[in-house]
Amino acid sequence: MNVLFICNQNQNRSKTAERIFKGKLRTKSAGLYNSNPVNEKQLSWADVVVVMEDAQRSELAKRFPRQYMQKRILSLGIPDIYHYGQPELIKALKSKASGLF
Repeated sequence: MNVLFICNQNQNRSKTAERIFKGKLRTKSAGLYNSNPVNEKQLSWADVVVVMEDAQRSELAKRFPRQYMQKRILSLGIPDIYHYGQPELIKALKSKASGLF
């Protein structure tokens, strides 16, 4: 399964998720508000898109309305308060993603 993890900058949450779920899934990560934001090709690749916050889901709907309607998009509800690889972030990601894919 191809899973694309998305957060604001693709520095902490989505990068950590990409790393910890790699192996179990085919993973990539992207940001919405960075110098190289998520694009149509990345969305097309993904079977499932996982955002960290509901606002990111809304932003995807605005930017990519056609693809948004065709994708399974899950929101984990993880706030932007963590650093890359932080143990508390890893615990939250594993807990919230448990059973989703």
